[in-house]
Amino acid sequence: MQEQTVKRALELLADGTVNRVLGWKTGEFAYDTTPAVFTSAEEVEKSFIYNDFCGPNLSKYLIKESRKEGKILVFLKPCDTYSFNQLCKEHRLIRENIYVIGVPCTGKVSAEKIKSSGIKGITGMESDGENVTVHTLYGDSTVKKSDAMGAKCSTCKSKKHVAFDELIGEDGEVNNDNARFEMVEKLEAMSADERYEFWRGELSKCIRCNACRNVCPACSCENCVFDNPESGIQQRAAVNSFEENMFHLIRAFHVAGRCTDCGECSRVCPQNIPLHLLNRKYIKDINEFYGDYQAGADLDTRPPLNAYTFDDCEPSIVYKKGGNE
Repeated sequence: MQEQTVKRALELLADGTVNRVLGWKTGEFAYDTTPAVFTSAEEVEKSFIYNDFCGPNLSKYLIKESRKEGKILVFLKPCDTYSFNQLCKEHRLIRENIYVIGVPCTGKVSAEKIKSSGIKGITGMESDGENVTVHTLYGDSTVKKSDAMGAKCSTCKSKKHVAFDELIGEDGEVNNDNARFEMVEKLEAMSADERYEFWRGELSKCIRCNACRNVCPACSCENCVFDNPESGIQQRAAVNSFEENMFHLIRAFHVAGRCTDCGECSRVCPQNIPLHLLNRKYIKDINEFYGDYQAGADLDTRPPLNAYTFDDCEPSIVYKKGGNE
């Protein structure tokens, strides 16, 4: 796949279809990939990569890139195309300035998950598609790729691209088994006090680095409430539990009905807070109250929270789960 992506990028640069490429390159370590814009064939040949560590969703970077001169080529995984579609639906991208190539994905390895398994002294990682070889100061270890994938990949919602100009490889199918809501159901089955303690324990870890907000494709407002010094929750380290709670709850409310469940918020969190569970709770509720809806699945369907029908759930209805209000 690496050869195919590089070859196609070079062809599109050479014939003038695009004047730059948005993809991935190696960061500080070989397994530490980072989004990057390549402006020449030489840069693509030298630094462009596509492998089992290319987890970052590239869609949000197109908000600014699509407003620059010329057309940009972007490589999008199936889950990334949902975010891309949602941004197009919200008129945040200039579609005609973007050339999309869909690339297949069998799940991406999470270096953080491997580190949390207890392996120490890691100097590098390599994946052959089935297993991940972890190089350490004390020798090599082998981990099954299926055990090394992050939360968003272990419960992948779709292997099917919903937006592209061309595809490399075969397209997959939408996953309808709803396994991604299993943890949400466990939280719903808890008592209110138990849920409160769970989230207080998780959110108390927050250092207000804003990585979740900055990486989220749905957080694309030009003026963010969290940057407003009059809001009481401006961009700063939380000093009390109120700020910790409100930052994440307000952000989750702001993306409700628009979150595609790309999982970027949890992927980049340095404190490993499962922030995606807040979003999945809203997604699950929307499905149950208004009918199944997947943000970014198409460009036409109106989001349930932006539309009104006589069949809508009434505010007076008390919602109960597992006997708990």
